[in-house]
Amino acid sequence: MPDRRQHRGAHPQDQGLFDTFSEPELRQATCDLSWLLTRGYASVSALKLVGDRYALNARQRTAVGRCACGEAEASRRAAHRVQTQDLANRELWIDGYNVLTSLEAALSGGVILQARDGCYRDMASMHGSYRKVAETIPAIQILGELMAEWNVATCRWLLDQPVSNSGRLKTMLREISEEHGWNWEIELVPDPDPVLSQTDQIVASADSQILNQAERWFNLARCAIETRIPAAWIVDLSRGEGLTVMQERPDL
Repeated sequence: MPDRRQHRGAHPQDQGLFDTFSEPELRQATCDLSWLLTRGYASVSALKLVGDRYALNARQRTAVGRCACGEAEASRRAAHRVQTQDLANRELWIDGYNVLTSLEAALSGGVILQARDGCYRDMASMHGSYRKVAETIPAIQILGELMAEWNVATCRWLLDQPVSNSGRLKTMLREISEEHGWNWEIELVPDPDPVLSQTDQIVASADSQILNQAERWFNLARCAIETRIPAAWIVDLSRGEGLTVMQERPDL
């Protein structure tokens, strides 16, 4: 069936899955999964172990998986992260869909996850097709205004060419940037991940694989949401107490 959504907001069950009563257990599950990842456990089997331990449903497991990371990955990402003041007169290469969908979700009241590496990540999934929603243009305008405020020299947007409607989004980004006089380049590429992972320019993304390899990266989605969308629904899974998997399963 065609995607007819007008917003990229919360799933109907999210109010119950990510309420204040569920958050402590989700934080603990994220902590436990991070502990296992630090010790070299395979991500799929480790997530199943933790998900079963806390009786999480599929959507909650996805959230925990997006927020957890091993200590080495967290340290590496922190060491290569740049700050707002580092953007002045520099190029910024943007992981287009990764950043844009997070702002769309935040504007429409969707769950925004605060991960252990400090990134904000959404729960949206495109399944190979992108559809403009009511929040698309406001999200683009927020990003443009902030990057102009930060004196970014050039923004290079990278969009996944195989994703349906990427051409339309490219046209929209070009028209908005021309209207405001923003120096943007928009490019369709088969896969932005290797391009962003290997460039020596500053990268804006919350994609874990990109952040594990990028030389310099900027936490654009989080900065934009904190600055311009203060009412966003943030589910903080960045901290947990203790390691119940280790405590209850000494064989681990």
